[in-house]
Amino acid sequence: MTSFAPDSIVLNRKLPLWYQVSQSLRASILGRSPRDPLRLPTEEQLAEHYGVSVLTMRQALKELEDEGLISRHRRRGTFIEPDARRGTPVRLLGSVDAIVAQQSGMTARLLDHGTVPVTGGLTEYFPDLAQVAAYHRLRSDEQTGEPTNHARNHVRPELAERIDPEDLARWPMTKVLRDVVRADISRITDTVEARLADPETARLLQVPLLSPILHYTGVTYDTAGRVLDLAVIHYRGDRFSFTVTLDAT
Repeated sequence: MTSFAPDSIVLNRKLPLWYQVSQSLRASILGRSPRDPLRLPTEEQLAEHYGVSVLTMRQALKELEDEGLISRHRRRGTFIEPDARRGTPVRLLGSVDAIVAQQSGMTARLLDHGTVPVTGGLTEYFPDLAQVAAYHRLRSDEQTGEPTNHARNHVRPELAERIDPEDLARWPMTKVLRDVVRADISRITDTVEARLADPETARLLQVPLLSPILHYTGVTYDTAGRVLDLAVIHYRGDRFSFTVTLDAT
């Protein structure tokens, strides 16, 4: 039986190999022709193709299996799921310092802050709370003053009691939570999507209505798995690049 032929990749040895391989194979799968076979080569063949160990290849395949792009069957092999959803966000792996660096380098103006009820989409993140603290900021380029993004953060009330709004004009929320509030941060999950500017975003970022923007969602968790902060940021598409520093450990 003919197997699917993935693209090649030049690996960066300073970054996690399994992650690079999984994303390269993911791109090959999502960009395949309908005429391409669904069966993948064996783990050994894929490991040789990418120049990695079988254990590294196995970890990469598990990532794609967890995402629902492939299914693995004992003795039969590994197969691409023909109906796999193509819109699944790519997970970006990095340290908290990488997130802080990504959010830094801009001046910020606090537009408003207060408390809001936990309703609608907030319920998913704060099921144990009736209300959370909300902060809305506009960030601008330090040199030109041009607006680059506006951000809304929803934070657990017990943490918000220790946040000085003036600190949010100087530092990203992640830095304030970690270094000032001393919150118990375990991990941050980031999602970046392409969207069109709604009226509020168009006004704040000084871009035409329905122009391309990047919609960022960052969810900060503690070691117990609770959400500490939900950040929703709208970036100007013409001014934004997303850089993540990957740890090799």
